[in-house]
Amino acid sequence: MGLHRKWPIRAAPPGGTVTYRFTASAPGTYLYASGTDPVYERARLVKDGTTPTHTLTSYYRPEDVEGTPLVNPTAGPAGRGGGFAVLTLQGLEPDTITESLHARMPTPAETEQLQLPKGEPVVVLKRTTSTREGRIVEFARGVHAGSRFEWTYTFKMPD
Repeated sequence: MGLHRKWPIRAAPPGGTVTYRFTASAPGTYLYASGTDPVYERARLVKDGTTPTHTLTSYYRPEDVEGTPLVNPTAGPAGRGGGFAVLTLQGLEPDTITESLHARMPTPAETEQLQLPKGEPVVVLKRTTSTREGRIVEFARGVHAGSRFEWTYTFKMPD
């Protein structure tokens, strides 16, 4: 897939554009796009061999990634460590990730893109990545084939 663009991500009226503002809905929670400020979108289709497992789209503020490999339109430009390595080199080291998961039935486009059998649900992942200071530096949204993906989490128990 390797899609790269500054928003818009949905259809604009003929001859027009749709742009969005990169803002937090509440401190430390998900970023939503609305308003007029553009963000960079990096979208990819991830496969296990030739079988699609999920899509993942990351969104970044232009001031955080201008002039970096993340604005390169070719697939995989960030290199080892990906977007997090690029953010770290920009002085925006990721420190905290918040993820939310929910299951639903796929859209027709998702069924086709992920090559899903009839009746298979998807799991939607929403991820917010923040620096130690609380600045949100990435919002990502993934759509995962329910039968082709597994999550495992390890947590330290609080004192």
